[in-house]
Amino acid sequence: MLTWGTWWCVPFFLVYGVLYGSACDSRWHECGHGTAFKTDWMNNWVYQIASFQVMRNPVSWRWSHARHHTDTAIVGRDPEIAWMRPPKMVEGLAHYVGVLDVWASLKVLWHNATGRISDEERTFIPESEIPKAVRAARVHMAIYGATLALALATWSLLPLMLIGLPRIYGCWHMSMTGLLQHGGLAEDVIDHRLNTRTVYMNPVSQWIYWNMNYHVEHHMFPMVPYYNLPKLHALIKDDLPPPNRSIPGAYLEMFRALLRQRRDPEYYIRKELPPTAKPYREEFHDLHIARPGV
Repeated sequence: MLTWGTWWCVPFFLVYGVLYGSACDSRWHECGHGTAFKTDWMNNWVYQIASFQVMRNPVSWRWSHARHHTDTAIVGRDPEIAWMRPPKMVEGLAHYVGVLDVWASLKVLWHNATGRISDEERTFIPESEIPKAVRAARVHMAIYGATLALALATWSLLPLMLIGLPRIYGCWHMSMTGLLQHGGLAEDVIDHRLNTRTVYMNPVSQWIYWNMNYHVEHHMFPMVPYYNLPKLHALIKDDLPPPNRSIPGAYLEMFRALLRQRRDPEYYIRKELPPTAKPYREEFHDLHIARPGV
């Protein structure tokens, strides 16, 4: 890079970091659902690349995310609960710089690459998929190893600034949007209107996030492509709680709840359904808790 070593490279890395370290999450997510493109091969290729960028094993996380949709915010079942109760605020805020995430992700990838699959992973990865998870982890770790070797051989940070480190310095937008999805809301209910949050966002954030700010809608209808979520929102909004009007407004609501949960872990935000909405069916909730995964 001609600007490397000068202040002119800063704007480049600010943009590159968000595109690598944040936009990768929404691309990983949508292609994992198989709804971003019409062809399976395109969804799979982008999913593999985005999984590498976001430092997730593409095999295990495909099954992990399926469990997340099946048992959203069901404690002990959902492997993707970001804010456990009582919430650890410092640890949660550390997500914005990605250091803890990257360290945890690399440890998991290293364990997978050496053939170790944790007991938790075995609860959602089919036995037949485990060899694929091991191979994928070995490919990821080999690329990271080659990048580190190049950085040491050239005695330059540039290779790591292009591969790997963007997951740290560019992940802030991914965390800013992702932590809003379920934070402070109900647990152990199966009605996504009560455990998931839709937030209106500015056009730039909405593009980076690929319309996942319509998160209630996505959880209710996960096979609707991201580009149709605004239309879906307009069609069913009378059946949903009022969305948060902005990112700051959603954070104010969430952090008030999280701070209260530090003193009272049983507290949560009770989303009110409008009079036009179909009521919450508690009998379905009881059935699901009795037989997780139904």
